[in-house]
Amino acid sequence: MAQCPCGSNKSFSACCEPFLKGSQIPSTAEALMRSRYTAYTKGEISYIVSTHDPATRDSLDIESTRTWAAESEWLGLEIVATEKGGKSDTEGTVEFKARYKQDGKEVVHHESSSFVKQDGSWYFHDGRAPSTTVVRETPKIGRNDPCPCGSGKKYKRCCG
Repeated sequence: MAQCPCGSNKSFSACCEPFLKGSQIPSTAEALMRSRYTAYTKGEISYIVSTHDPATRDSLDIESTRTWAAESEWLGLEIVATEKGGKSDTEGTVEFKARYKQDGKEVVHHESSSFVKQDGSWYFHDGRAPSTTVVRETPKIGRNDPCPCGSGKKYKRCCG
């Protein structure tokens, strides 16, 4: 049995295949995220469309999505974090990294996707780049602080 492309370590038939065939629906936002990744790997763009929130579905370029999925060599999915998105929730967020090759170059698509649950079904609402926190290695130098070069001048009059 072939392993599911979503990285769950389950067989495709026991994991995402029932979702793609429509015999089951994902019970969590993460399960929907995994099944949508698998749909891209299998070229099942109709599943991508049907699991896209009807409120934002018009923003989906179906032909570009189809071309992107077909021209990419899908390498793996990593779920970075989930927030809400459980069986009893109505919204959730899944941060993930999808790796693929396109034109011979490996790409990591890092996204934080929001999901909504309507009438018992989860839908992808939208995605954005995850926020990152920049941590300085050295303390910030103020304009009026002594210049770190050792000149004795204020930073703004020297190297600033």
